[in-house]
Parts: sequence; structure tokens; C-alpha cells
Amino acid sequence: MQTSSDRHEYPAHWEADVVLRDGGTARVRPITVDDAERLVSFYEQVSDESKYYRFFAPYPRLSAKDVHRFTHHDFVDRVGLAATVGGEFIATVRYDRIGADGAPASAPADEAEVAFLVQDAHQGRGVASALLEHIGAVARERGIRRFAAEVLPANNKMIKVFTDAGYTQKRSFEDGVVRLEFDLEPTDRSMAVQRAREQRAEARSVQRLLAPGSVAVIGTGRAPGGVGRSILDNIRDAGFTGRLHAVNKALPEGTDELDGVPAFRSVRDIDGPVDLAVVAVPSAQVPEVVAECGAHGVQGLVVVSAGYAESGPEGRELQRALVRQARTYGMRIIGPNAFGVINNAPDVRLNASLAPEPPRPGRIGLFAQSGAIGVALLSRLHRRGGGVTGVTGVSTFVSSGNRADVSGNDLLQYWYEDPDTDVVLMYLESIGNPRKFTRLARRTAAAKPLVVVQGARHGAGPRGHAVRAMRLPHATVSALLRQAGVIHVDTITELVDAGLLLARQPLPAGPRVAILGNSESLGLLTYDACLAEGLRPQPPQDLTTAASAADFHDALARALADDTCDAVVVTAIPAVGEGSVGDAALADALRSAAAATPDKPVLVVHVELGGLAEALSAAASTAPQPAAGPPPAPRTARPAPDAPADTRAAVPGDARPAPPEGARLIPAYPAAERAVRALAHSVEYAQWRRDVADPGKVPEYEDIDEKAAAALIERQLTSGQGLTLERHAAYELLATYGIHVHRALPAPGPDAAAEAARTLGYPVALKATAPHLRHRADLGGVRLDLADEEQLRRAYAELTELFGTPEELRPVVQRMAPRGVDTIVRAVIDPAAGAALSFGIAGPPSQLLGDMAHRLIPVTDREAASLVRAIRTAPLLFGWRGSAPVDTPALEELLLRVSRLVDDHPEVAAVTLEPVVVAPHALSVLSASVRLAPPPARDDLGPRTLPAY
Repeated sequence: MQTSSDRHEYPAHWEADVVLRDGGTARVRPITVDDAERLVSFYEQVSDESKYYRFFAPYPRLSAKDVHRFTHHDFVDRVGLAATVGGEFIATVRYDRIGADGAPASAPADEAEVAFLVQDAHQGRGVASALLEHIGAVARERGIRRFAAEVLPANNKMIKVFTDAGYTQKRSFEDGVVRLEFDLEPTDRSMAVQRAREQRAEARSVQRLLAPGSVAVIGTGRAPGGVGRSILDNIRDAGFTGRLHAVNKALPEGTDELDGVPAFRSVRDIDGPVDLAVVAVPSAQVPEVVAECGAHGVQGLVVVSAGYAESGPEGRELQRALVRQARTYGMRIIGPNAFGVINNAPDVRLNASLAPEPPRPGRIGLFAQSGAIGVALLSRLHRRGGGVTGVTGVSTFVSSGNRADVSGNDLLQYWYEDPDTDVVLMYLESIGNPRKFTRLARRTAAAKPLVVVQGARHGAGPRGHAVRAMRLPHATVSALLRQAGVIHVDTITELVDAGLLLARQPLPAGPRVAILGNSESLGLLTYDACLAEGLRPQPPQDLTTAASAADFHDALARALADDTCDAVVVTAIPAVGEGSVGDAALADALRSAAAATPDKPVLVVHVELGGLAEALSAAASTAPQPAAGPPPAPRTARPAPDAPADTRAAVPGDARPAPPEGARLIPAYPAAERAVRALAHSVEYAQWRRDVADPGKVPEYEDIDEKAAAALIERQLTSGQGLTLERHAAYELLATYGIHVHRALPAPGPDAAAEAARTLGYPVALKATAPHLRHRADLGGVRLDLADEEQLRRAYAELTELFGTPEELRPVVQRMAPRGVDTIVRAVIDPAAGAALSFGIAGPPSQLLGDMAHRLIPVTDREAASLVRAIRTAPLLFGWRGSAPVDTPALEELLLRVSRLVDDHPEVAAVTLEPVVVAPHALSVLSASVRLAPPPARDDLGPRTLPAY
């Protein structure tokens, strides 16, 4: 890239791709001396009115002096940024540092004048708002804390850009000009504004891909078969409501259609706009295709072509070049190596995928990073019998392949407000931006269930996914996702089971479960499964094998009317003999009883009842059903006047009658444990929804000294890029946050140990702090309750005789703490996932069994309380087997103080307090370590950008 000849090297890290309000993309980069011609060309395309608003006077053209001024920057006191599409400027912004008198200045002056100019054809796309975010971040990096802008009163659009940004600002009017001054320090409001704009822009960019008005399939073979031809056939057969085109550069002259679809040799030959191009050509031909699509104004690409990052380093470079090329034209990409996309909305009906059978319409949004897993999920949601019975429909489906551009985060932005999606199911093999995913997941889960299964949990992700590896173990990541409201499951079977229940059943009010059915044994299995999942089942009600449909109806109605019941599991086995209940009759009876109490979930466990599965298939469908009240708001997608009046409910080979209008939809499962596990996920999610309504607060503590901690950290970091603090420095830092560690004195010899004990006071403990003996009381490296000097000297002799010299043991003497439960508190910052706080019982429970609980930092008081209670061995803290309960309020306060320390000072890379002895009326921190490092870059706090691969 070009460099400046003035003062500083070209700041390549300021370059970024952004998504604009309409879903298109633009490139933001610094303006350099090589941009003179681009600047002149850009200015010529700006209207006279916009020029007048920028310069406060008629200014038809830029002089040579102007061009020099606007292209020569030192990247410190004078900075210009441009937004580009196709390599050409569509908008510019610049700042000039000024002093108190308004004259040009250098540091330490911390104010700058800022001015924008947006090409008229691109006004209204949110370009100026995006540029303001980026120029603001650049200014903060260069020590500028405040912007000033002078705007003509009639320039309402630009005034709105500034006033809507959410910064703290001051406004004045003088000499016919509006002067705006605003601080650049991000505020809660400015971050909220930025994230709301991010959501709208990214959701719109996905909508352009999923609801196109016209589609071109590039690489369609002349004969049936092949990837491109298969996708073309699938789009046509699904009844796509827009315009469909086939493209193949090898078509003979005069060929103008393939199986009734208009055919062309190039996308440039198509008369009219093309919104989406599905690219199915060899990877070597893709750059030419992308260039043609960009020149034609195509809005987005689905690249099913393989041979990219999944094939190795050379392919990874091809993938990076593909993303850069597409973004140059403002296009977003699904893929490469993608399986395709599906949108079952009646005004779209797009199946641009390789799915062998199209999914039925429904209300589940499905995202899969793997094509093979995508096929499996679609098949499970489609078929009846053998797995989850019945038919479950899909609103939209995306298989992202290598997800070089569009990712699960983008789909969450779209599904969050999509009126056609009630439940989101995701199969993820990697998370490119975990901080953002967690933030979006929390917001989405507060509105609709989000169920996630992760592949590659215990190893590296697929080669095609260029993402930073997380250092946190899978168990920690899983706990953090659950804290964000994600229903985190282990298998795709659980994924579908949970989605099936959540799509059409209400959330339970609690864990109390009624069980009824015609098999005592199956009822007992269900009862045991409920206990194993932490639910509270009532004794099973056995209706006997002679139960009729009316008996099932009455029993279910009674259970649902019982105030001590939150959910009902119905078990059914085949009945033998004359007068046995029929499958259709049983299904009708269950639906009828459930309809009378619509606020409690009902699940069915069936064994070898194919007929019941068929009859309940309507109950397992998530297809849109008539509902009372006004119709939902119209979709924002392109209207389709020729679309059929209803969805494509009839599927070839599906002879099942439609469910009764307004019928209660009941999911059915072939095994008790699967039904109960899905119910347990629903119970946990419902509790999270209730808790998130009152998340608690991060308390303030008057004895915390943030300034002293910051000063100590700054002094320590001057000695290195990252270091583990010496014991006294670590204890001093912790003390600034009210965390006091029991004093320990070194004991290099028996006389020094005796002197230390006299200083501290008996009784004392003698500990070896060598790494191989630290925290290992089981190895004999700790002697407790030494009441006098004689015992201390005898213990010292035993330690040195058993384990080596004092130099090897590094013994210390510490005053005995009150007896209690030994616990461990840890905090660690993962550069990708963020800061996490962990808690567990010290020793085998945490080390051998991995019984640790985790929460994202900052932790609220409610989260600290739940963290203490989340471990399996928590009963040890609350009076297990007659022991005295320990001081959990003091433990929760300690957790909150550690959370505050790490949150306030991102330089604190890790904190370990071990052991923390929690007694009935106090706690004692016996040992601690702190590691410092320069704070990691926070890509979730800067201006909006697309990931760079």
C-alpha cells in the first residue's frame, strides 16, 4: 500500500470493511498522496448543493492546492479517510487538530475539526455514520479527545449524523453556522447506537442474500447433474417467486434457455438486475466470475465452489483474495465451499442448495457450518419415524462452508428480528468472534430460543475456518454460552429434540413434571430420567394398557390443571386386543386436552407406535398455524405479487392430512431420555429468561482504590511485556481491591521458621512452596496446627528429610486460618472469548473431576451467588451431612472483588487464589498469584468492521 512522505508510516491497521445500512459493504481506508485522481473524480460527481454544504459557498471544482491539502496527511494531526466501492471514493472524512484559538496545532492539543462529504448517490446508506465511528477511533488513538464541526443549519442530514451518534455534545449557533462539539469517549448511548446500527446493517445484508428478487446460477451444466445444474433445478422446482437465470460461458451460440430457464454465457448479458449469484465453477474461474458480478451490480454471492482454505495454505490465500475482491464491489459472500441457502417464506420460496429433499416450511432457523451436518439436520427435521417423529419445518437455512465472510453472527443479527423464525438451531465448528457471538446470543436468547451444538470441541477446527483459537477449555466455553442464554447441547440429535419442543410448546414455569401413560415400566423410566436431569417428577400415573383415548384425555386434562405441575410427559405403548385405543383417536384426545391449558408444555414418548407418530406428526410440525389476533407485520423483503396465497404445504409423497385448524402441536419422541432431556433444556432456558429480567448489579466497594492499582500495574509492566508478579507485589495489588492474603514468611532454615512463627503467633502452618509440592497436602508438603516451637522444628526436620533441602522446598510459615472448606478462585482473560471468572472446591473435585463453574466478567451479585451454587460439590458449602454451613456471602463478595479487578484493569491477565478457606464466619486467602500483560485488543469496542481473514 502507499505510504506518506510526511511524518508517519501508512497506518494499514486503519483499513476496514464495513456493512452499510442497506446491507452493502464499503472499504474504509486512509487517503494518501496517490489518491489525487480518485479525489478529483469523486468531487466531480458530488452535487452543487452538497459542495455548498461542505464549503459554505459555491465550490464547483477543487484547485491543485485543495487536492494537495486533502491528499497529504501526516496521519497524526491531519488525517483523511475514504469509503470506497469498486476502488472509487463514495465518501470522505477528515480531521485537523486545532488549538484553543482554532488554529492548526499539534499534541498536546486534544481537539480537532471534522468534516464529511458523501456522494449524493450514496447518501442515506449510513456511510457518514460509519466514517464517524472510524475517524473517531483514529482520533482517540492519536490523543484527540474532542471533535468540533461547523454545519449550515439547512444541512439537516449531517447535523443528524452528529446528534444521533450518542456522544456527549454541546451545540451553539453563531454567524449563521451551527457549531457542534462532542467528546469522543464512548458512552453507553454511543455504544448502543453503534450496535443498533450494526444489527440493522448486518441483518439487511443477510436479507439481501436470503430474499433476492433475481438469482443467477453460474456454472450450470447443459446436461442434468452436476452441482450447478442441481442447484438450478432445486431453485426452479421449489417455485422461486423471482427471476431465475442460468449462466454458462460454454453455452453454444443461440442457446437461450436450459429446461425453460433463461440461459446466458455471462452474467453481464442478463437484462436487468441480479440480486444473488450462486457460483458453481472451478475455483480458478471464480475471480473472473466475481469481477463480472461486481461490474453488473450483483448484491451477494453464494460460492459452492471448493478448493479454498479447506485444501491448504494455497487455498487459504485464494480464499482471502476472494473475500477482498467481493468486498471491493460491495458484495457479501456465503462460502466458499458452501452447501447453499434456503428460504421457505411464501413470497420467496428459494432453495439454492444441494439438499436432496426440500424441507417443509416452518419456523425454525437453521445454520450449519458443515454441509454434511446440514444435510443430516434437514433430513431429521424432514422425516418422520426412526428419530424425532413428525414433520418439523424450516423458515431459513444457511450452510456457510468455510464462512470466509457471512458467519453465524450475521445470521443471529437477521433471526433476532425475523418474524418468521421462532427458534434458532446452530451447528458450529468454530466461533470467529466469541465476544460478539456471546453478546448477540444473549440478546437473541432473550427474544427466542437459541440451541447450539459444537463440533471440533476437543481439537482444532476445520482447516477452512481462519479463526483465532480459544485458550479456554470446552467446559468453560460451554458454561459461558449457557450464561448468555444459549441452550448448549452435545449432539445433533439433542439439537433437533430441543428445537422440536421449543418451536411449538410454551416454556415451563418450573421443573415439576407429571408423568402419565399406559405402561408402568415406561413411566418409571421417564421418572428416573427426570431425576437424572435435575427435574422434580411426580410419581407416574399408570392408566394401564386398557386405557382408552378418553382416559388419556381426562388424565392429561387433570395433570395440566394441577397447580403443582409445570409440564406433562405422556408415555404410550401399543395396546393389544379388541377396543384398544386407535392412534388417530389418541392423538386427537391429547391435542384436545392440551388445547384447554395452552401455557404448559406437553411431550409424548411413544414406543413402536408408528401410527401414533403419524397421527402426532401434525403436532410435531412447526409450520405456521392460524392464530388469534392481528396478522404479523409484513416482511420487509421484496413484494411478490404473483406469489401463491399460502405456503407450499403439500410436499411430494406426503399424504398426511393437514392438522385441525388451531390444533395444539405436540412433539413426540421415541425414547424417554430424549424427551426428558429436551424438557430439561427448556426448563433451564425458561429459568434463564426469568433471571435475565433481573440480572443484578455490579456492587461498588468504598475500599477499592482503582488509581493505586493502576499505578502499581503501570510500574510493574515497565519491566516487561508480561510477567507473573512477585508475591509481595501480587498481594499489594490485591489489597487495593480489598482482597487480603494471609501473611506468609519465608523460612530458609529452622531458626528462621521459629522467628517467623514468633512474629505471626502460634498456631502456624509450615508449607513447602516448590512447584511440585505447592497445594499438595496429600504429598505431605504441608504441616498444620503447629502449636509451639518444638513441633515446628520437628516438622521442619521431617520436611527436609523427606523432600530435600530448604532451597529445593522453599518453605514458608503462615499463621493458621480458621478451619473451613478449601476453595479455588480463578480469573483469566482469553484474547478471543474475553475475561472469565471460575470457582470450585480445591483439590480432587476441581483437579480430578473438573468440577468448576464459570461466568463472564463483569459478574453481578446474582451471578456471583449462582456461581457458588453451580458446582456439583456445592453442598459441601451449605452444611452437607451435618457440617456447619460456611460464609458464602463473604465468598460471593470475594468473587465480585476479583471480577472488578480484572474488569477495571485489562492488564491483569490472570488471577489465582488458592486455597481460599471459607469458614462458618469468615474466609482466608492463603495464597495468590497474579499475571500481568499488555491488554489484548478489544475488537468489540472499536468501530464497526467486518472480520479480516
